[in-house]
Amino acid sequence: MPWRAVGGTVHYADRMVRRVVQIVVGVIAAWIVFLIVLGFAYRERSGEGVAERFAVSLQGSASFGDADLALVRGRIELERLKVRRDDAIGTLSLEIGDVRCELPPLGLALVDRECRELFIGGMRLEMSSLALFKLRKAKRPPILTQRVVIEDAVLGFAPSAFLPSLGRVQIKVEHAVAGPTRFRTPLSWIFAMQELRATLELPAGIAVHLVYRDGVMSASGSVFGSSPVEVPVTLPVRDAADDGQAELKRLVSFGRALAEQLVSRRARQWLRSKLPGG
Repeated sequence: MPWRAVGGTVHYADRMVRRVVQIVVGVIAAWIVFLIVLGFAYRERSGEGVAERFAVSLQGSASFGDADLALVRGRIELERLKVRRDDAIGTLSLEIGDVRCELPPLGLALVDRECRELFIGGMRLEMSSLALFKLRKAKRPPILTQRVVIEDAVLGFAPSAFLPSLGRVQIKVEHAVAGPTRFRTPLSWIFAMQELRATLELPAGIAVHLVYRDGVMSASGSVFGSSPVEVPVTLPVRDAADDGQAELKRLVSFGRALAEQLVSRRARQWLRSKLPGG
């Protein structure tokens, strides 16, 4: 009898464990199905929310081709995002082929909507004036992300955006990675830049290939020659009170100082190569 009682207790415990497991699995399955349905139902609204934040940050109008909200995996994706602005201050055109924001998985994005990683692919930016980024205070905060990855971006700036005497400037970004970024402008990621492969194109056919990694910037091509010139770089620091225009002014100053460093380093290398014993 005692052995039978013990055996019955064991079987009862096993049945209870199986029952609990079945309940837990059922709840998880139901939650996943709920998240799938919710993501499908709210994908357009979520896409509109992301597009609106881009539009508000640039004081323009936005549209997008398609949106996908995956609450189980934790991702929202927009395709063919466009932002336009054309007023007395200037013109701005922003097109992004693919925008992906990585969110907390398994529905945690319902309570925590911070973007873990923002991927931007196929971006095309054209702007005519820095004044376009002298923005009024927006009702919604700028997009904040812990990591930025950019692939295939072309940024074009009209002569009036920087120096009329310089002409049009174009930056082709092959690949870039940045740390925590608050997007006040499409270039805010440079303040937290970790990696960069890009080409700077200036008038008169001048093209400079830039590579940045581990705090060092290298330049090659055109005036720098095929052998890269390397200089240590300290990225600019933005002030919490900076608006978009102030950020861009800091970036312009940073670019000028970097160009002077690179040219100076190349000049010293050339001079040493010409001196006896160099």
